[in-house]
Amino acid sequence: MSPSDPVRSAHDGRQRRLLIVLALGFVAFGAAAAALFYVLQPETLRIAVGPAGSDDYQVVQAMADAFSEESRTVRLSPLTTGGAAESLALLSADKTDLAVGRGDLGMPPDAQTLAILRKNYVVLWSPSGRRSNETKKKASGKIGDIAHLTGRKVGIIGRTGANVAVLRTILEGSGVPPDKVTTAQFGTDEIEKLAQDPTLDAYLAVGPLDSKITADAIAATARVRGAPTFLPIEASEAIALKHARYEAEEIPASVFNARPAWPEDKVDTISVNHLILARKELSEAKAAAFYRQLFAVRDTITQGVAGASHIMKPDTEKETEPSVHRGAAAVINGTERTFLDKYSDYFWFALLVLSGIGSAAAWLRRFLNRDEPDDDNSCRNRILAAVSEVRNAGSEDDLLTRQREVDAIIGETLKSYDDGVIEQEDLAAFGLVLELFHHAIAERRATLQSGPADPTWTTGPTLASRR
Repeated sequence: MSPSDPVRSAHDGRQRRLLIVLALGFVAFGAAAAALFYVLQPETLRIAVGPAGSDDYQVVQAMADAFSEESRTVRLSPLTTGGAAESLALLSADKTDLAVGRGDLGMPPDAQTLAILRKNYVVLWSPSGRRSNETKKKASGKIGDIAHLTGRKVGIIGRTGANVAVLRTILEGSGVPPDKVTTAQFGTDEIEKLAQDPTLDAYLAVGPLDSKITADAIAATARVRGAPTFLPIEASEAIALKHARYEAEEIPASVFNARPAWPEDKVDTISVNHLILARKELSEAKAAAFYRQLFAVRDTITQGVAGASHIMKPDTEKETEPSVHRGAAAVINGTERTFLDKYSDYFWFALLVLSGIGSAAAWLRRFLNRDEPDDDNSCRNRILAAVSEVRNAGSEDDLLTRQREVDAIIGETLKSYDDGVIEQEDLAAFGLVLELFHHAIAERRATLQSGPADPTWTTGPTLASRR
């Protein structure tokens, strides 16, 4: 076996290991690419809303359609429920990610606001005249304010208990004992029945200012019972201070009818928000992504569903109930952390880990190559041996032979360096030996060209020829 055979075998082994490492690298890259593809898939959030066909449901369905067309980060999957109370129950049971509900309903303790779907205004009014003789048996007197509701009956539009609760809150805040006022609830599809009921002294509706249900109810009662008198909630600010879920508002003049003007002047009232809610545990990134996408497509949604125009940003500067989710608040306040802010610590840790892995890989490489011939020392020794042979060379052909051998050794050394077996600092010592060889070649060639060899430089056949 020639001296280069062990080295060639070692090179072959290193090439096989290099191929294995490359294969593992491709596998790792493929796994990382698959993981990245999975992570970058749009996040689908379930949102509970109901009942089917309601204004809320139509807005959410339009929102889901817009998200699927324009969003690369968030998708919505509507879950149809029987109403806001059922939607909030699903949120409380962690069976949905988001829910649509009224701010004064029974909220899950960890529910937080992402956006205001609409603002609901409380509208109280009484008829100015009666067409039934039954009223003669009852106490007379026009109802001009909330204090006059004592001993009277109020018809409430909507069968949710939240509307009854808001009336009780208004009565208590206005100094009227709630048990002195009776109530009757009517469905939103029973407006005509409400207007025809002669036992009712006043009416209450809760909804947006442009609510068709509220406008139809006022018009129906005016047609049957006379022009409406709107009852101001003079204690609206005090009620809002005591109950964070309510806000003091004003109903603008002529908002329900222009001629005649209903109401004739602005009226104090309170409002309660219809909210898009999430659990506090929803990640900040998901909440922020939903919030940004919602307001990015709001104008698009409004073109198809008019009710989407009521979508508003929650107020983060005052105490509200429920509180604003930290993800939405970060976007609103401009304090959302960037990608680097969130993950810079992980990047530094990853760099430290990679540095440690690199050091470990270098040690492992040396450990695995410990039984292989030391290419650097072997090549240096072979060149040193060639130097000795050059000094004893008897002809130019011998010098050329030695030169070819050293050229081959140089090629093997560079190959070993490329394979990582020889370090860069080891090449310095190799360069010194190579310089010594070239110096010996030059000296011996000069000696051969100048004449008979000096006895101190010749051995064997050269000495014999002198004899």
